[in-house]
Parts: sequence; C-alpha cells; structure tokens
Amino acid sequence: MEQTVEQKLKALYELQTIHTKIDKIRQVRGELPMEVADLEDDVAGLETRIQKIKAELDDLEDDIVTRKNLIKEAQANIKKYETQLNEVKNNREYEAISKEIEIQGLDIQVSEKKIREYGFEIASKTAIYEKALSDLEARKSDLEAKKDELGTITAETQKEENELTALADKATVNIEERLLIAYNRLRQNAKNGLAVVTIQRDSCSGCFNQIPPQRQSDIRQRKKIIVCEHCGRILVDEQMALEAETV
Repeated sequence: MEQTVEQKLKALYELQTIHTKIDKIRQVRGELPMEVADLEDDVAGLETRIQKIKAELDDLEDDIVTRKNLIKEAQANIKKYETQLNEVKNNREYEAISKEIEIQGLDIQVSEKKIREYGFEIASKTAIYEKALSDLEARKSDLEAKKDELGTITAETQKEENELTALADKATVNIEERLLIAYNRLRQNAKNGLAVVTIQRDSCSGCFNQIPPQRQSDIRQRKKIIVCEHCGRILVDEQMALEAETV
C-alpha cells in the first residue's frame, strides 16, 4: 500500500530518533577506543625501542670484553718481548723488539681509551633505557586503566545499543529505498549525524538558519518532503516530534 508523505516523514523521523540514541551511546565511549589504540601503539613502540637499546648495551659490553682481552694479549706480548730484549745480539734486534713493545703499549692505550668511551656510552644509554622502562610501565598502566574504562562502558551500553540497532533495522523496512539512500547520505555528511531535523524558533535545528514563514507552513502540512535550503536536511514540524515522543 502506497505511503502518504506524512507516513514517510514519520518513518524517517522515527529512524533518526533511534540513530540519535545510538550516536549518544557511542559518544559516551568518546575517544576511548582511539585512546586505547594509541596507547597500544605507544607500548609496542617502547618495547621495540627497549629491545634495541638492550641490544646496543649488550654489544657495548661485548666490545669492552674484546678490548680487555686485547689489553691482556698486548701485556702478554710486552712481557714476551721484554724477555727477548735480554737475549738480543745486536742493536738492530734491540730496536725492532723495542718498537714492538712500543706498538703493544699504544694498542693498550687505544683499548683503554675505547673502554672509557664505551663506559660513557653505556652510562648514557642505560639512563635512556631506564627512562624507557619507566615510560613503558606508565603506558601499560594507562592502557590497562583505559581498557578497564572502555570495558565497563561497553558492558553497560552494548545491550542497549544492540537493541536500538535491531529497532533501526526494523524501522528501515518502512522506508522506500530512494529515501533511505538520501537519508544515509545526509547522515554521513553531517557531523552530528542528523539527517532529519525539526523547526525550532523558526529555524532549522540542524544548521540554525531561519526558515521563511511560508516554507514553515508547507512543512506543517506534511504534503511533501521539504529540505533545508542551507544544509539539505529533511525538515519536519515540531508537532511531529511531540507526537513521536508520546508514542
């Protein structure tokens, strides 16, 4: 049976009312899902950074061990060469061995300098590492708190949202496809999700622009679907909203 324009408007307004309730429930959750996702990214990023710094610290410790071993080798070589000095037979051999002792001594100095540099770098990276660990614990704590908050809000509102979603699905059955497409497009384009709005104080309650008296009269007659000239939203009269509240 063909619907009247009034019936079409009532069906659209009913659907809008249901969707507005769903929107309000989701607003209660606010930015929590995004905040949880951001904190999860922060935690993952910090864990990766901590692993990287730990690997760098391990490498530096290995470098220190390597340098200490080089020092021991150089010291052993010096002792060996010093023993050989007592057995030299000419100045040429003496100078060659003395040169080797000098080279080994320079190698020790280089390794000792490197060990000091590695020590400074370890101290610096350790401070960064400990700060990252502290930040990680704080982020994990924040994440758990946000997850708990989101879980509580979701648990409190999910049942109501599911019921409203089922009602919205049922309400769409009474709306012809052409109007439903237009309605959904309007909802997507509107920041507040309002596609069907009432007249309030002689103005569109969606964009708050004034509606001419004659146009208001046409809207109240409910003989054709009228949209706001400024925002394109579908307009219904205040009385329809009151009727919907009493149903």
